Amino acid sequence: MSEPTLNYVSCPDGTGGHRMAYWQWGDASAARVVLCVHGLSRQGRDFDVLAQALCARSGTPIRVVCPDVVGRGHSDWLKDPMGYQVPNYAADMLALLAQLKPATLDWVGTSMGGLIGMVVCGQPGLPTPVQVRRLVLNDVGPVIQWQAIQRIGQYLGDTGRFDSVEQAADAMRSISTTFGPHTGAQWLALSRPMLRPLGDGTGALTLHYDPAITTPFAGVTEASAAQGEALLWQLYDAISAQTLLLRGAQSDLLSRDTAMAMTRRGPKARLVEFDGVGHAPTLVQPDQVAVVSDFLLAP
Repeated sequence: MSEPTLNYVSCPDGTGGHRMAYWQWGDASAARVVLCVHGLSRQGRDFDVLAQALCARSGTPIRVVCPDVVGRGHSDWLKDPMGYQVPNYAADMLALLAQLKPATLDWVGTSMGGLIGMVVCGQPGLPTPVQVRRLVLNDVGPVIQWQAIQRIGQYLGDTGRFDSVEQAADAMRSISTTFGPHTGAQWLALSRPMLRPLGDGTGALTLHYDPAITTPFAGVTEASAAQGEALLWQLYDAISAQTLLLRGAQSDLLSRDTAMAMTRRGPKARLVEFDGVGHAPTLVQPDQVAVVSDFLLAP
């Protein structure tokens, strides 16, 4: 299967509801689901390489589902930008899971997608069809380093104007050096789904997401971020899923101290670090894909 199918789920909110898009790979009727949730300014096609590897390697029918979190990709934009927050994203994932009805569920979450996963997995009483069995947290944990929040805030919301995919890819590469080395072909593949027509009749392109996703983010302070750590640790400590923690060895978002604490607390995550990578591993490189696939597909 060289291309996924694009699907939608209706999600409630305080302004009449919205649709969340999701990309589906593999067997559409498979009871086994791997849910892959992207980072703050990304979208579901980030997981194309991983999804294809999982479908190719799985010895049993499998569905790999990669949502565009609301405000991104092909999903609706919210009428109230204060809705762009992790608890609301988690509620959307519950609506998606109710539609998918998996019998077996694994979760891969990069950065923000990992935080959403912690909210879902750390509250066993939530109305999910089945509890998450295996959880991959990609370069994220209960403590988010303040300098990383500041770095992301410098570019978040500037969706730009580009005359070509190549020009946009170059611009994104300049702010994504922490992703680690990629070939030109790999970077173009990551970049194309990040773009949409600007809609001004010139053929120009812009980044895919609603610039208003910055509204709640702009209100985060160092003090409020620190206050949220206790709740995130509480959620993490309640996780029962077998957990794999990935870390870019040069990550400025997930410190090694936090990562080591995560191996001792809660689900006692197994830690794998990738040298030459910061925040966050893209799960495109063969070694990264192999680590995640081996973990998810192990008997």
